Amino acid sequence: QVQLVESGGGLVQAGGSLRLSCAASGRTFSSAAMAWFRQAPGKEHEFVAVISRSGGVTNYAESVKGRFTISRDNAKNTVYLQMNSLKPEDTAVYYCAADLRTIWGTRSMEDYASWGQGTQVTVSS
Repeated sequence: QVQLVESGGGLVQAGGSLRLSCAASGRTFSSAAMAWFRQAPGKEHEFVAVISRSGGVTNYAESVKGRFTISRDNAKNTVYLQMNSLKPEDTAVYYCAADLRTIWGTRSMEDYASWGQGTQVTVSS
């Protein structure tokens, strides 16, 4: 298991930027593919981005491609989500998640055993 704590959420105007961080405890971080998901009010959880164990492979939801960047620093046990050109529809609680079973990670919530508590991102128009 990996314990995860997100930070960096907040209120931002449309067109602005935020950088989310997810700090992991334990020595298994570099063995985990890491992902960000989000949940908007009244909606299901939605895949946002995933990064492989080494950081060499990333994958994004179409809705955020070109605006969001996922990265990781295995020396700091931290994964990041840089969010640029934010839109009101990006408003959601953002969660990071860890998958210790696969190298590349997946888009499916069911593959992630460890989750953070979430951080709220609100984008005003």
